[in-house]
Amino acid sequence: MKSIVAFSASQAAPEALIPAAERVLRGDPRQLVWNHYADPTAQFNAGTWQGEPGAWRVRYDPHEEEFCVLLEGEVTLTAADGQAQHFRAGDAFVVPGGFEGIWENRTRVRKHYAIMALKSQGS
Repeated sequence: MKSIVAFSASQAAPEALIPAAERVLRGDPRQLVWNHYADPTAQFNAGTWQGEPGAWRVRYDPHEEEFCVLLEGEVTLTAADGQAQHFRAGDAFVVPGGFEGIWENRTRVRKHYAIMALKSQGS
């Protein structure tokens, strides 16, 4: 029988991440990820993410969709065409598959995320 996954009861250990040096534009955007759930196909993940102030280039795969709910901090996402959107604690948004641009943490940011990254038929 499958069980509900409550983030508050999760025993997930944090994983430390940092964007590749060539993608970092400013700051020291160190990150921690608590992945509370991964489905058996490894195509869906959900958890909590924390990042320090900084800006870096991002490129989502064509079939990688991310739903975010900001718990703390402020973020600006700027698309490759220059369109910028600003989000703060309490906001929810989706980053669509294929998005390319700049992710900027204006402060320390903490968010809940849910990512669907579908594998291509050839995988």
